[in-house]
Amino acid sequence: MKIAFFTETFLPKVDGIVTRLTKTVKHLIDAGDEVVVFCPEGCPSNYMGAKVIGVSAMPLPLYPELKLGLPGPAVSDALEEFNPDIVHVVNPAVLGLGGIWLAKTNNIPLIASYHTHLPKYLEHYGMGMLEPLLWELLKAAHNQAVLNLCTSTAMVKELSDKGIQHTALWQRGVDTENFRPERRNEEMRRRLLGEFNDKGALLIYVGRLSAEKQIERIKPVLDALPHARLALVGDGPHRQQLEKTFENTATTFVGYLAGEELASAYACGDAFLFPSSTETLGLVLLEAMAAGCPVVGANRGGIPDIITNGVNGCLYEPDGTNDGSDSLIKATQMLLGNDLERQTMRKAAREEAERWGWAGATDQLRTYYRQVLKKKSIEDIAA
Repeated sequence: MKIAFFTETFLPKVDGIVTRLTKTVKHLIDAGDEVVVFCPEGCPSNYMGAKVIGVSAMPLPLYPELKLGLPGPAVSDALEEFNPDIVHVVNPAVLGLGGIWLAKTNNIPLIASYHTHLPKYLEHYGMGMLEPLLWELLKAAHNQAVLNLCTSTAMVKELSDKGIQHTALWQRGVDTENFRPERRNEEMRRRLLGEFNDKGALLIYVGRLSAEKQIERIKPVLDALPHARLALVGDGPHRQQLEKTFENTATTFVGYLAGEELASAYACGDAFLFPSSTETLGLVLLEAMAAGCPVVGANRGGIPDIITNGVNGCLYEPDGTNDGSDSLIKATQMLLGNDLERQTMRKAAREEAERWGWAGATDQLRTYYRQVLKKKSIEDIAA
């Protein structure tokens, strides 16, 4: 098959969407498919055998790391030259809308996928009143597609409830070769602890430092557990505010890590805390679990698909008392309180992650592609 992706985010940016795309591209190429990726400029010219075409873009004001690609005639010419069997639009915004238009204009089967819960982000940037309008725009874009893929059962249901048609689940995946318990080492643990290099319990957060991730909710955990230490791995526009929030606490701002260093950081944690309640999946939770780190996540969005409360991690209620902090404290205490139970959870977390390889997720995607090309009904595709 020949697949053309249109995505608003790709390398060199690092996030859950880019991770899924790069792993997907690799496995598609390995399976013998031809792939081209249209994405904002600044990208490499190729990736794992796929051609990557950068499109002129401008930064999004609220999200300067996210660039909005502006498709022009060169994109149309490149798509026509490639002549794909399928156009797959990832999180359609500006460049994605161009991909939708080109697919419809050229009568190419169109698939879209939903990865970022943008309507829920708005309230964290003081624009919650725009949520109904954004849902209408998303509905108009996604309903152009033959199939809309979501990365969790909760998102399949929510998009269907909002009027987005032809939804199906695109299963999760994680790299269990890189992320594994054996990556734990004392050098990385000392780095994560920073100046607080003592015998305290090490809490880890990995991800973008931005308002919608609700990282401030971890501070009451540190207040309630004086022996706990926190390492924030990642960066983003909210870092300065977070540095003020966590001032005079046992917190280390580590910055971005990647590859083996990131895998080692996960493996060094005594607990992984992910307070965000806006996640469509929460890939970092799967990565932490693959590394054998017990996890705490919000009982919202796609996270309950990953965490079985009290078995391979703990769920907290983000809408509980004190903005969810009391529930987050209780869940963290549960993880840290009993070493034997924590070791059992570590094992269960790793076993859960081992169920979800990227090869399997891509095989499922290729099956969707083939069914769309055969013009099967949405009931057959989603079965």
